[in-house]
Amino acid sequence: MGPGLHTLSYLAICLHPPYPILVVAYIFVGYGHGLLDAAWNAWLSNMANANEMMGFLHGFYGLGATLGPLVATSLIAKVGWPWYAFYYFMLGGSFIELAVLTASFWKETGKKHSRAPGQKKGQTREALTHRVPWTVAIFLLGYVGAEVALGGWLVTFMMRVRGGAPFESGMTVVGFWMGLTVGRVILGFVTGKIGERLAVIIYFIISMGLELLFWLVPRFHVSAVAVAFLGFFLGPLFPAAIVVATKLLPKHLHISAIGFAAACGGGGAALFPFAVGAIAERAGVQVLQPIVLGLLAVLLGIWLTLPRIKKHQSHST
Repeated sequence: MGPGLHTLSYLAICLHPPYPILVVAYIFVGYGHGLLDAAWNAWLSNMANANEMMGFLHGFYGLGATLGPLVATSLIAKVGWPWYAFYYFMLGGSFIELAVLTASFWKETGKKHSRAPGQKKGQTREALTHRVPWTVAIFLLGYVGAEVALGGWLVTFMMRVRGGAPFESGMTVVGFWMGLTVGRVILGFVTGKIGERLAVIIYFIISMGLELLFWLVPRFHVSAVAVAFLGFFLGPLFPAAIVVATKLLPKHLHISAIGFAAACGGGGAALFPFAVGAIAERAGVQVLQPIVLGLLAVLLGIWLTLPRIKKHQSHST
């Protein structure tokens, strides 16, 4: 269903429709993203070496976030293509996505993931009676919000506050997303070795130190290096949160709980950049750094409220 929504939506965008239809098409793109986000996270987080597998999954997300804007910008600015021509590539990719996933998961019907024996109420309703989905959802709301706000406002900050040129400032965003990508892949192996709870605490402490360096040292190159390493240590936080949720919850609630938490993360991506922009319009874009630092501190506190994973809950399946 997710790839089908992608295919139909990108087909509509490729036809360069009027603006209202564009808005509707993007709604269905987002709906497809949400379905696939919940499904992939729930599926991979139950595999052997879940942290490593989730690191690769979310690392490719970061890779796409890095390369997509570069490709689109090059095609529009240098080749002279119209903006909607980039979606020809997206349409082709969605066709491949639809064919591969349909063939791979055709036999994975809903009956295989139906209610547990004796379960009387719906899975989503049951999942929301647990504390863990709410805690992880609030955590991801803030985490994704901080990630997207930082990535979205970084160019403006580097140009206005650090005095960078447009190209160099734009490359700091590439460095941030590349750091996020590499961190998710590499630190996924570290997280699995030392445990999610301790690993995330360490990542937060290092990230807050890097954020302080980024904020307090007014040098363009120092800021560029600091934000790349900040992306590196922020990267594994989302996958680790999903893995912890699957270890703390019954298996039949994984899709509902993770879908709810991931949806809240998407809400953070919409809410926090808008909030930062509203504040920056009044106080200046320099408020970005203390806001992100404060948010990281709050997220660490939320993480510490999650129950400890007992030995019988810690799995490698």
